[in-house]
Amino acid sequence: MFMWDACKDLTLIILMVAAAASLALGIKSEGIEEGWYDGGSIAFAVILVIVVTAISDYKQSLQFRNLNEEKRNIHLEVIRGGRRIEISIYEIVGGDVIPLNIGNQVPADGILITGHSLAIDESSMTGESKIVHKDSKDPFLMSGCKVADGSGTMLVTGVGVNTEWGLLMASISEDTGEETPLQVRLNGVATFIGIVGLSVAVVVLIVLLARFFSGHTRDASGNVQFKAGKTKVGDAIDGAIKIVTVAVTIVVVAVPEGLPLAVTLTLAYSMRKMMADKALVRRLSACETMGSATTICSDKTGTLTMNQMTVVEAYAGGKKNDPPGNKSELSPKLHSLLIEGVAQNTNGSVYVPEGGNDVEVSGSPTEKAILHWGLEIGMNFDSTRSESSIIHVFPFNSEKKRGGVAVQTADSEVHIHWKGAAEIVLACCTRYIDANDQLVDMDEEKMVFFRKAIEDMAAESLRCVAIAYRTFEKENVPATEEERAHWSLPEDNLVLLAIVGLKDPCRPRVKDSVELCQKSGVKVKMVTGDNVKTAKAIAVECGILSSPAEATEPIIIEGKTFRAMTDAQRDEIAEAISVMGRSSPNDKLLLVQALRRKGHVVAVTGDGTNDAPALHEADIGLAMGIQGTEVAKESSDIIILDDNFASVVKVVRWGRSVYANIQKFIQFQLTVNVAALVINVVAAVSSGDVPLNAVQLLWVNLIMDTLGALALATEPPTDHLMDRPPVGRREPLITNIMWRNLLIQAMYQVSVLLVLNFRGRSILGLTHDKYDHAIKVKNTLIFNAFVLSQIFNEFNARKPDEFNIFSGVTKNYLFMGIVGLTVVLQIIIIEFLGKFTSTVRLNWKQWLISVIIGFISWPLAVVGKLIPVPDTPINNVFSRFRGRRKEPEASQ
Repeated sequence: MFMWDACKDLTLIILMVAAAASLALGIKSEGIEEGWYDGGSIAFAVILVIVVTAISDYKQSLQFRNLNEEKRNIHLEVIRGGRRIEISIYEIVGGDVIPLNIGNQVPADGILITGHSLAIDESSMTGESKIVHKDSKDPFLMSGCKVADGSGTMLVTGVGVNTEWGLLMASISEDTGEETPLQVRLNGVATFIGIVGLSVAVVVLIVLLARFFSGHTRDASGNVQFKAGKTKVGDAIDGAIKIVTVAVTIVVVAVPEGLPLAVTLTLAYSMRKMMADKALVRRLSACETMGSATTICSDKTGTLTMNQMTVVEAYAGGKKNDPPGNKSELSPKLHSLLIEGVAQNTNGSVYVPEGGNDVEVSGSPTEKAILHWGLEIGMNFDSTRSESSIIHVFPFNSEKKRGGVAVQTADSEVHIHWKGAAEIVLACCTRYIDANDQLVDMDEEKMVFFRKAIEDMAAESLRCVAIAYRTFEKENVPATEEERAHWSLPEDNLVLLAIVGLKDPCRPRVKDSVELCQKSGVKVKMVTGDNVKTAKAIAVECGILSSPAEATEPIIIEGKTFRAMTDAQRDEIAEAISVMGRSSPNDKLLLVQALRRKGHVVAVTGDGTNDAPALHEADIGLAMGIQGTEVAKESSDIIILDDNFASVVKVVRWGRSVYANIQKFIQFQLTVNVAALVINVVAAVSSGDVPLNAVQLLWVNLIMDTLGALALATEPPTDHLMDRPPVGRREPLITNIMWRNLLIQAMYQVSVLLVLNFRGRSILGLTHDKYDHAIKVKNTLIFNAFVLSQIFNEFNARKPDEFNIFSGVTKNYLFMGIVGLTVVLQIIIIEFLGKFTSTVRLNWKQWLISVIIGFISWPLAVVGKLIPVPDTPINNVFSRFRGRRKEPEASQ
């Protein structure tokens, strides 16, 4: 199938026609034994190109399949034998019990066991965008749907192809043939150059035919080839076919067949290497867009920090507890209520194996830290949960920054427990429990004490969580399950139980990564739900802010302040913002939109369901592979498998590397094409013959350029890439530096090879040789010198703007191997395959001349780099193939 697709290429169709014409002409004029060489060689080259292209496309499709397998390989928690364990989605079996939370994907078909405000988005299955509420009346859950709200547990009844989703997916296959913007641009460039080549070939054809039929073309002996009324029709047709072959040769040299292949190879290589660097590319275009990123809006928790939280400070009973796990300082009633609140108001769990050793705590990092603290103050998780029953759950909500639960105790009291952002929960509290178990009104002095405690903890980069509760009249609790599903838990008149400070240390080397980004012109902004003081402390620790003194508005801003502004005001300050604290996911979306309106290429990291709009709106959405919900991953372009900011920086390097490698190859390829085109056109128009025939040009253009694409496309990213600013959206593919390098090399090659073409016999001392033999030696030398020039030019193309073109070359084994293979193949072609390529063997002096001509292109390239180029891009002919900006979509 891939070979058939490759055969449909217009260039190859032209070459097939040329091969057939050349075969017919050769056999007619020289007999079948000698005459098939030219046509057969073209046909062999065409077949080789078809095979190489087909194998490349086939490997690419296999890679996509593997990436899709990896993309669908979701890791999730299941409950087996009373304990939570993490498994792959492929390992789920019927009978597993699976906890569901906001943002999860329902991994299999099943039945709801317990649920609290559970709402499922079934649009992927039913096509209806309506959110469906699940309870005992409608307990059936379908694989592939998303949890839009609430929490619950399900019993698995069907997996794999036995699910509704599996049956649907078995009947369709995922289309992976997307073209990236860069591929579209390069296909446009290749088509444009092909049209130019075709036009030149047509002009040459008309000129040569006019010369032939007007009697101005002479053969090797100096005789006129066509005399009107005297030349046989067969001879005239033979002459005309030879002229058509020359025109076809010019088409062959003009069309840059290697360009689209170079992008495919670069993207395939980069995707594979990015997987090793913990980045799973979901959309190919993100590879190249990431190289243009000017701003990264990063989460704090888990991305800049380790996401390994521990409670390091606690305030309970109206005072600070030191150490935080010291239960002797807690009064009996406060102790009992705290344990009840910690055990019931959580979606984590505690598993105690037989023997009681190595207690396993599962859940989000915040939940785990608070549960560990609960265990320290004497909580028995299972018995505490069995002593009271849950009436209704309000799952943690990133808009309200808190979550709650209503429980009925053994003595039929109703307690409502809240847990969330410290200053938000504190603002709802009117009382607290003191050290003597007394309920005390929250006066101004005590409120100031608690606020200062929160500020002090935040200043030490601690995340502050408050735990509070209140009693509720049992008769006011909704009676039916349906009414309870829409019941808003009361959140006023709360009693403060405790405030805990959680430490989440910065990831190692994150400061170096942030510095590297800022040095390379990429601004890092931190957008977090934590309060401004915590955000400021972490931002200073990570290097986003150089000092605490820098933390003034608008450099550091609260989400609600930013939200309250008009679009124009937001646009004005968006670029200045470095840290946004207490932000909701909608604030992140507003920031992304403001930055994109200002012309920035924005990358956003996110892990929550509510981050999906911002991930979708950004130019590049980066979802977290460990903490990220399935909704976030589905909305992203790249999944960061280790949730580490350092991996985000590696993605930026790879993105820049993709773009740089493509530019290197364009410079290399176009030098070959321009030089060969000018040489053949000038020679054809002046003498009626070409020094480089179709077979030789096929070797240079198809085989060698394919190897060149592989060599230059697999250059690994260097730190030098991070020393320059990001590539602008509308910058031309061919920069002024590339134009300078390309034109210097092309002019040198054209000058030297044309001198050899017109004066080669006398320069090489071949004037006394047979004319036919002398012409063959001269043309072979031109071909050999041309190929060796390209080999040296390949080294030049590695470093378009650096003087030391050999730096790091020995570490790139693939590049060295390809250059070595090209040299060996060239020797074999000249020395052993002359009859197929119309070449003759060269003596050592002629080889030395070829090598010297090729070698001179290296010092010439170094000297050429001393020539200054203007900063303003040349308004080149490729400007209409520049990328188009992805316009911001309508706000959701």
